[in-house]
Amino acid sequence: MASLHPNLVVLKNKSLRNLFTKVRDQETSARDFEFYARRLMTILAEETVAELDFAIDQVTVQTPCAAFPGEVVDVDKICAVSIVRAGDSLLGCVRAILPGVSVGKILIQRDEDTVEKEAKLYYCKLPPKISEKVVILCDPMLATGGSAKKAIESLVDVGVKPSNIVFSNVVCCPEGLKNMAAAYPEVKIVTAAIDECLNEDKYIVPGLGDYGDRFFNTV
Repeated sequence: MASLHPNLVVLKNKSLRNLFTKVRDQETSARDFEFYARRLMTILAEETVAELDFAIDQVTVQTPCAAFPGEVVDVDKICAVSIVRAGDSLLGCVRAILPGVSVGKILIQRDEDTVEKEAKLYYCKLPPKISEKVVILCDPMLATGGSAKKAIESLVDVGVKPSNIVFSNVVCCPEGLKNMAAAYPEVKIVTAAIDECLNEDKYIVPGLGDYGDRFFNTV
C-alpha cells in the first residue's frame, strides 16, 4: 500500500463485502443503493474519525465499578468539507456521528473545453478558523485525483496544513492514489476499497458507476 500512497488506511471490516456487493450491482434500485451506501459510509465515517489524532482527547471516566481510561472526540477541533455533489452523501454520515461539526462546501467540475478536462473550482465556502482544525474531506470516489487535489489546494490556500487533512472516500484506484501521493503525500487517505484501475473514460473499474447519480437517483 505504501507504494501507492505513504499515508493510506484501507478498511478491513468484514461487513463491507456484503455492502459493496449491493452498491456495485447495477440492478440495485436507487432506494436500496442509498440504504446500503449509508450503512457503508457510516462505517467509513467512524473509521475516519478514529484517525483524527489531533481531535481525540484522553480522558478518564467512572464506570459503576471502576475508573476507565478512554478517549473522546472534540468536535470543535474538526471541520467536515464535502466536494459537491457526491461528497454530500458522505458528509451526511459524518454529521450524523459528529453532531454540531462545522461544515464547508467546495464545488469542482471538469472543464470539458480543455484537452485534459482539468478540474475547475466554481464555489468554495469554508467556516472561519478552519486553519485551526483538522479537516475531513468527503468525496466517495477517487479516480484521477483531479477534484481532490483542487479541493485540497483550496484548503491549503486558507491556511490548512496538508497534514491536518484526512481524505475519506468509498472507492479509489491506483492511478488516483499515485497522483495524490505526488501532490500531497502528507494528506491521510482513508478508503473502504482500492479497485483495479481506470478505464479509457476515466471511470473506476470495477467501480460502481456514478456515485452521485445513483445515490441521489438522477440516473
